[in-house]
Amino acid sequence: MAFKEINRIKVVLVEKRRTNKWLAEELGMNTTTISRWCRNDVQPPLETLFEVARLLDVDIRELLVPTKK
Repeated sequence: MAFKEINRIKVVLVEKRRTNKWLAEELGMNTTTISRWCRNDVQPPLETLFEVARLLDVDIRELLVPTKK
């Protein structure tokens, strides 16, 4: 199966000048988990994605790769 980029968490973190460590601390999670999300190895649960969007002050849609252009 080909690699699919699904989320843009890494990109938005860079745009907001935040780090994986900061996000992990805010969510009370392990930095390894955040790194796996940023690499698109695994995806966060939808509820967590909402929390990430809130913390980064973005619309949740900005955290996802569009399916249509």
